[in-house]
Amino acid sequence: MKNKVKHYREQFGLTQAQLGEKVNVSRQAINAIEKNKFDPSIWLAYDLAKFFNMTIEELFEFEESERK
Repeated sequence: MKNKVKHYREQFGLTQAQLGEKVNVSRQAINAIEKNKFDPSIWLAYDLAKFFNMTIEELFEFEESERK
């Protein structure tokens, strides 16, 4: 899932570790989210969006999935 976490984190002048502390996850988790290696839970996505004062849909891009 694509996202704009890195963009907004840098705009807020935060390191990955500092953002991780704000939403109670590790720096490694923030790094993995920014590199699209890890999709956050809905609660973590909510916490990140809330921290940046935006909606989940503004922070994360949901792609259409193929129906099987």
